[in-house]
Amino acid sequence: MDLKEAILYEKLEDKKVRCNVCRHNCVVANGNLGFCRTRINSNGILYTLIYGKVSSLNSDPIEKKPLFHFYPGSLCFSMGTLGCNFRCPGCQNYEISHARADTFVVGVENISPEEAVSLALKNKCQGISWTYNEPAIWLEYTLDCAKLAKKKGLYTVYVTNGYMTPEALEVMSPYLDAFRVDIKGFSEETYQKISGVKALAGVLDSTKLAKKKYNMHVECVTNVTPTINDDENELRELARWICKELGPETPWHVTAFYPYLDLSDLPPTPVSKLEKTREIGFKEGLHYVYIGNVPGNEGENTYCEKCKNLLIERSGFWVSKVNLKDNKCPKCGAQIAIKLR
Repeated sequence: MDLKEAILYEKLEDKKVRCNVCRHNCVVANGNLGFCRTRINSNGILYTLIYGKVSSLNSDPIEKKPLFHFYPGSLCFSMGTLGCNFRCPGCQNYEISHARADTFVVGVENISPEEAVSLALKNKCQGISWTYNEPAIWLEYTLDCAKLAKKKGLYTVYVTNGYMTPEALEVMSPYLDAFRVDIKGFSEETYQKISGVKALAGVLDSTKLAKKKYNMHVECVTNVTPTINDDENELRELARWICKELGPETPWHVTAFYPYLDLSDLPPTPVSKLEKTREIGFKEGLHYVYIGNVPGNEGENTYCEKCKNLLIERSGFWVSKVNLKDNKCPKCGAQIAIKLR
């Protein structure tokens, strides 16, 4: 196994260590792994097992993250590794997120930060995102990549569950442009069901820090899962929180669940439920609420909050029309909170 000493950890007595990358703050005994199964204590020193270990990479449209108000139509070089600090029972990427980094996994390759940035440029991408599994547990590698990416004029994105520590977020903050966060529910009980972790308070805190303290571009996603996080009152409280704490201009993506893995017995999310949730978001004051995983639904498009003029037309992950001038609606002149190329 390739080892690289971790950052953000404390040495404790009896050769134990405390990891301070995510909010589990694992105390790891000598010879053991942390909860994410990517960090090992070897003789009182914490090492990451995944530095440079890439399980997945692709040139994606930024809309696939999904980010709709952040350089729409651009290509983003997307990278994933192994492991996660959640245990989501319906994870679409469970082959990598549920994997142990201390065992052999087919298809994983070593890519240095320099090679990652070079590949992004070679594939004509405008940015890099760390995605497919939780990027915060890849802190050492994503930090080094992000530093190089910024020097080359690339934007940087975390597609995250939001459960990193304030210390980890501070370390990344000078080099991280966008924070696309899953907010999976609005009670700790719901979080336990959908992620295996009572993480709500930590996720909300990290999201507020990203937006308010570090001025990152933030978009939120809730995968509306029947019988688990589809309670109308919870969804209303979540929409209200986004509007109040992050601002009404913050995009909220409500996406369709499809049966998978341990949640294969559940039905897909009815489109009517997503449309109702979208209306809830608007009623709570949000300007931009999107429907995801339903290609062709009008909820994929961006409309002017003032006059409802169509501004960005999308089909799946692709932008087919942009009708904006200097970040303003050409019909009524309203300022639109969106970063354009």
